[in-house]
Amino acid sequence: MTKRYLPKNSIETGVMNIVRQMYKDNWRPDYIVGIARGGLVPAVMMSHFLGITMHTLDVRLRDSAGEVGPESNEWMSEDAFGTFQQGLGHEGKNILILDDINDTGNTLNWIKQDWPVWCLPNDKRWNDVWHNNVRFAVIVNNISSEFEVDYYNIEINKMEDPAWIVFPHEEWW
Repeated sequence: MTKRYLPKNSIETGVMNIVRQMYKDNWRPDYIVGIARGGLVPAVMMSHFLGITMHTLDVRLRDSAGEVGPESNEWMSEDAFGTFQQGLGHEGKNILILDDINDTGNTLNWIKQDWPVWCLPNDKRWNDVWHNNVRFAVIVNNISSEFEVDYYNIEINKMEDPAWIVFPHEEWW
């Protein structure tokens, strides 16, 4: 398989472009969720740049052979959905889920299917949570993926060019 190496500054540029897109939308996260492994580097950078708390979520679907599997997180689900307050309705937190690449869409779709399991799974208001107060960002977005992200820096189409994307922090030695 062909490899496509991203330049050393691609993560910094990507983080800054995603921040610009969020500010253009007048949307700010209460916290950032970095997806292990690839999303941790950009999430740490964005957390420091914006002065916003960062948490992690381990949703490795490809690299977890022999391990327990993806990590569910009940409290993030509850933060996303919010709690009922008399007169105010449901108020959820703004959460940015950040990964390095939206390749097939499986990782981000897994989160979207997992979180409602922990908090009123049949409530139709979950449809309002996604892409409103919970948004998804990636450095590289595969437009032929089954998942539509809110923010990204680089657009690729793996149907036309199935090259493996290599990030600067993956082969830095």
